[in-house]
Amino acid sequence: MTSSYEAYETPRGPVDSSRIPRYAGPATFARLPRLDEVGGRADVAVVGVPFDSGVSYRPGARFGGNAIREASRLLRPYNPAQDASPFALAQVADAGDIAVNPFDINEAVETVEAAADELLGTGARMMTLGGDHTIALPLLRSVAKKHGPVALLHFDAHLDTWDTYFGAEYTHGTPFRRAVEEGILDTSALSHVGTRGPLYGRQDLDDDAKMGFGIVTSADVMRRGVDEVADQLRQRIGDRPLYISIDIDCLDPAFAPGTGTPEAGGMTSRELLEILRGLASCNLVSADVVEVAPAYDHAEITSVAASHTAYELTTIMSRQIAQQIAQARRDRDENKDGETQ
Repeated sequence: MTSSYEAYETPRGPVDSSRIPRYAGPATFARLPRLDEVGGRADVAVVGVPFDSGVSYRPGARFGGNAIREASRLLRPYNPAQDASPFALAQVADAGDIAVNPFDINEAVETVEAAADELLGTGARMMTLGGDHTIALPLLRSVAKKHGPVALLHFDAHLDTWDTYFGAEYTHGTPFRRAVEEGILDTSALSHVGTRGPLYGRQDLDDDAKMGFGIVTSADVMRRGVDEVADQLRQRIGDRPLYISIDIDCLDPAFAPGTGTPEAGGMTSRELLEILRGLASCNLVSADVVEVAPAYDHAEITSVAASHTAYELTTIMSRQIAQQIAQARRDRDENKDGETQ
């Protein structure tokens, strides 16, 4: 396994906020170093995709990544909920933004896929900040090239498995239908979480089920509780490579007003974070947080929720990377001992 950890005795972490105020300096994610500042290699690369040409209602998610970065200034290096210091366990770095064509969706999708291929090719896992949900398709394409068809947990108010909008195949409402059609998802381990609200018709649910998706609605989360939901999701995923895609509108508008297609009756930010923490044992290979539209955000409520969501996901990946590195070193040492005996 190639890892930047081999090149850094101690991974380079965030700026020390006891010496430099949080509001000072560039707003990288969690005030972490840029990718070029750690030799161009990281275990987890945080990357933005400022693209929202695939939205069907309110635009503005192209500014979401930087809004999340700004809100993430307040994140701290120790995560007590997971009892981990993610930025000390693995090298996490901000890879900047993938610059995409805002006028040509097909070209934008190709650009995101190529950039993701390059990042994954360095050995990194990706934590992507959107951007609208269109970008999930090229990200999944890239991840599947490395891991094969992946399990998917899709946190969203909406299914995003519709066929087309105005004849367009690539939009923020179609990425997971395309992904199923392309064979890049493990259809035995797919689930939506947090869905709710009106649909175009019963056929939407029937089509979704045929693709292999299970559904945990926001009402299910409320009635059954986060522990039971997380346990159900873990059982469905097993040890498969897992991709988590989070549309911030899975949260109720009270907790995420800054998004393009809000729906009443959603999860709380606490419920989302607790479910993610309950997935810490899953094999999370990459993730995204999308659809943050800061123009509609009040007091950065949505951006703060999104930054903490990305933090939990990054912590899960960092812990798993550290465990893999430790195991690889143990195996290496055992092999050396065997050779000397």
